Amino acid sequence: MARIDSSALTQAIARAEAFSPFLRQLIRQRPELIDHLAQDGLAAMLASAADTSRDDSNVMRALRRERQAVSLGVALADLAGASFETVTTALTDFADRALDRAITAALAERSDAPPTGFAAIALGKQGSRELNYSSDIDPILLFDPATLPHRAREEPVEAAVRIARRVVTLLQERTADGYVLRVDLRLRPAAEATPLAVPIDLAITHYEASALPWERAAFIRARASSGDRALGQAFLDHIRPFVWRRALDFGALREIRALSRRIREHHAQGQTLGPGYDLKRGRGGIREVEFFTQIHQLIHGGRVPAVRTPATLEALAALADAGVIAADEAASLAEAYRLLRTLEHRLQMVDDQQTHRLPLDAGALDGVARLSGWEDSAELIAALAPSVETVGRIYDALDEADKDDAPALDDIVRQGGFDDPAAARQRIAAWREGRTRTTRSDAARAALEAVLPALIAAFGSAPVPDTALNRFDDLVARLPSAVNLFRLLEARPALIGQLGAILSHAPRLADALSRRATLLDGLIDVSALEPPPAVDALAESWARGERGDDYQALLDRVRIAVGERRFQLGAQLIIGGEDPIEVGRGYGRVAEAALRVVATATVVEFEAIHGRIPDGELVILALGRMGGGVLTDASDLDLIFLFTGEFLVESDGGKPLGATTYFNRLAQRVTAALSVPTAVGPLYDVDTRLRPSGNQGLLAVSTDSFARYEAESAWTWEHMALTRARPLFGSDAARRAVQDIIDSTLHKPIDATVLAADVAKMRLEIAGHKPPAGPLDVKLIEGGLVDAEFTVHLLQLREKLAFYPDLGRAISALEETKLIDGGFGRAFALLTRMLVTLRLVSPQSTEPPAASRSLVALRCGYDDWDGLMAAYADARSLVGREWRRVAGLE
Repeated sequence: MARIDSSALTQAIARAEAFSPFLRQLIRQRPELIDHLAQDGLAAMLASAADTSRDDSNVMRALRRERQAVSLGVALADLAGASFETVTTALTDFADRALDRAITAALAERSDAPPTGFAAIALGKQGSRELNYSSDIDPILLFDPATLPHRAREEPVEAAVRIARRVVTLLQERTADGYVLRVDLRLRPAAEATPLAVPIDLAITHYEASALPWERAAFIRARASSGDRALGQAFLDHIRPFVWRRALDFGALREIRALSRRIREHHAQGQTLGPGYDLKRGRGGIREVEFFTQIHQLIHGGRVPAVRTPATLEALAALADAGVIAADEAASLAEAYRLLRTLEHRLQMVDDQQTHRLPLDAGALDGVARLSGWEDSAELIAALAPSVETVGRIYDALDEADKDDAPALDDIVRQGGFDDPAAARQRIAAWREGRTRTTRSDAARAALEAVLPALIAAFGSAPVPDTALNRFDDLVARLPSAVNLFRLLEARPALIGQLGAILSHAPRLADALSRRATLLDGLIDVSALEPPPAVDALAESWARGERGDDYQALLDRVRIAVGERRFQLGAQLIIGGEDPIEVGRGYGRVAEAALRVVATATVVEFEAIHGRIPDGELVILALGRMGGGVLTDASDLDLIFLFTGEFLVESDGGKPLGATTYFNRLAQRVTAALSVPTAVGPLYDVDTRLRPSGNQGLLAVSTDSFARYEAESAWTWEHMALTRARPLFGSDAARRAVQDIIDSTLHKPIDATVLAADVAKMRLEIAGHKPPAGPLDVKLIEGGLVDAEFTVHLLQLREKLAFYPDLGRAISALEETKLIDGGFGRAFALLTRMLVTLRLVSPQSTEPPAASRSLVALRCGYDDWDGLMAAYADARSLVGREWRRVAGLE
């Protein structure tokens, strides 16, 4: 692109500063980029940024700085009138370059050998060179075991997975300079069972033997973009017959059209043009242009090579030139595609978010319109309307819906109270006709027919019928076969009603079910809605294995048991009416038992190889919610690993290690056993950043070093964290010794003024770095749980009392001494109940759907939503007032 017109660029900068917080920040951070863009144009500016990036040996920093240049330069060029093709080409070129450099760097960190044997196949909009402004990339990472460099005693697949993880980290991890690209690896073949990087022969076998129609469509836009491109191109050449079949494939049209219908049904609220319209998935939107194009490419591409081009606009032109579609249709769709995609870019420029929906808020929608050069939202909608209508009309003409079973289906759907009966009818028809993979067998469809009337009746009377049906469809789609699920529901009709409530109210539980439908089995037991037993009983039952069980079998057994218990606890809250705080305590007992069993087994496994450290042992200290014993379904585990004994001695096994190395490797093994997901699911995310010196320190330190660090070097916030510390693993003597260190640290004299200033400063920093996600972010919002916790910790450290990891108990003690308002405990309990409940019902901290609000209110002790919101406001006011008083901020 040549130099940009100075007047257009000035106007673009003004609109960016006025209506895009993301661009405004970049303009202020990198003013030199504006000068370069104005003087030399976009192409020269981006070339200079790429050269600067290549010269910087710090890959993390270099790519992020280059991404800032691309984001700012491309956005301003777009706003100043650059073509759609110029914008998407620049974005895609950067993505290819960044992915290639990340692969090269990941390989170079491990070997001096040439960077061969590892390739990235770009799919989606990266593959078609039409990348979005704020898009993720969906590569398939392939490797050749024969040519991939790997270390001694390392299998090629292990090396490939480590390289893949490093590539994702280099691109996706957020630093002070931001991130490069979000990476989604779920489009790889058989993603549920294959490693992050797939051996090339295995990938070829999958596509030749067992791939699904949608995978054919995905490879229309495939391209060997990065890494060993020769390897990637060889792969694409090999599977070309899988994508482009000479026989006319009208079955593919039906499959993709069915997918489009499901997308419309899933995103029903964004189908109609206006505020909230989904530019990507709505009727007449971006995806319908792409699906229309791909359907015709799949049908005719086997015989007409000219239509195989991956880019949508080029493909439309090629299809028209070949006489496959009318020239006026191709021109109309191309014009609409440019407009829709350009507006999608403008949406994403506002906050660098991968969003496709027009804002519901009138002010926000006006802002997007004005950023784009329109006067207001009404003018924006009016400009979109002809294109949306044209795309919808052209795409709908493909639909040849089968009406044969309408009467029977109508009878079934009429039982339900669905807001969109037509969508429900289409979904059920897909099950009955075997268009869903898991209902293709005769046995599955027969089992479905046996349970279908009861199933639809139950979903129809569920709190949110359409949501329950949609989530059940997700569940069915992810199963290897749906036959066992249907038979279970037929045999246990009571489960159907419970399932409807869970699917309506709890997206986290619905997601867990979609990954592992056998979790429903756990609700059959009469004890399923009772609190879990004590930690000792849980740990004892999980530690007992079958004869011949090895370490991995034990870990899988614990993962299964924990998953079942966590699902049951969520069900207790949703359908059993249990107090959320008691559910939180149940989550805590389950996590503590899992930690004990997994750590014990890992120590035994480790000792078999490396022996024991004389007079030394591992001690695990829990902090945060884990220390306090009240978790949510989404909680991670805050842990510190310590060890007793001398650090200069060696272990006495066949492969001896020095004490420090020994316990650090053991701590790594325990962390991996707790956090690495397997085929049966994950356990917990583990956060070890609260250890001495944080991420810069050793993973495990001696208890002597821990005591010295806490006495001499720890920050105030680290002592705050110790107020909720609880030694959970180790011998009684070792845990007592660690508790003595904690007690000594917490009772050390402290300057009250310095303490208050440190605590207030830390709270301010949290508010700056982690603002609340919304008005129902009860943890981070002003007057929320963080303010409550900081208030308690400041008082504990200042007054040297009430050092109980259980914050409820600590607050009671502070109330008794009149150091805190007598209503503080009630306010804290309400906030905790809301947190535990909302983590299940509204994981993103947004307002729950109307039908779920009454459930949230009831679980928190109120008759209706308005009553809960009033109590919530009062609790926040009290907590905020006490925080400001105790911290001396009034």
